[in-house]
Parts: sequence; structure tokens; C-alpha cells
Amino acid sequence: MKPSKALHSSFKAACAAAALIGMTVGGAHAADVSNGKALSDSHNCAACHGPNLNKPVSGEYPRLAGQHATYIYWALRQYQIGGNNPNFGRNNAIMAAQVQSLSQSDLKDLAAYIQSLDGSLVLKK
Repeated sequence: MKPSKALHSSFKAACAAAALIGMTVGGAHAADVSNGKALSDSHNCAACHGPNLNKPVSGEYPRLAGQHATYIYWALRQYQIGGNNPNFGRNNAIMAAQVQSLSQSDLKDLAAYIQSLDGSLVLKK
């Protein structure tokens, strides 16, 4: 591996680790599932991800119901970061617009709500 690629890979890994540490250290907020449901309803998540966030209207959109809260939180956070840091964030204009006004506590609430839903998500072992 070239030194510049190795440095870039190390930097990305360090950023990811720092973000995860920040997420767990700053985790004093107990997620509020009922607020998560209200946020899901007010942001009309079902318009793309379907009823109970388990039957997307298109194959382009993922099933969310039952997904791990930590994964959902971090995915939503990456949509917030997306345009500002294309090497670290996720790029999707629709999702970025949906989450820009949400606080990190809101994201945790939404993630807890999504995890609480029964879904047909298959976890392979």
C-alpha cells in the first residue's frame, strides 16, 4: 500500500473510532421511543420506507424496522455530515434534508423507535 493511501486509511479509521467513542461517551441521553415515533410520523419516513418502516415503496429504499439502533443512529448522523465531508458522510439529498434539523438526541430517539419495530429484517450469522 502506498504511504499516502495508508495514511488516508488510518485517518478514516481514526475518525470512525473517534465518532463511535463520542457516541458512547456522550450517551447519557436515554432514548425516548415515543418521541422517535413522533419524529418518524412528522418526517413522513413511511412515504419511502413503507408502513411500519418495513415495506419500502421501492427497492432503492431499505427496510428499517428492527434494525439495530446504533447502526440507524450512525447512518442518520452520516447523512447530516454527508455534504460537508464526502469521505466520511453519506450522500443522499433526500435523507440529508430529512435529518438536518434533528438533534443527536432526536436521532437516538428515532433509532430506538426503529429498533423497537417488528420487521422482516434478516440478520445473517
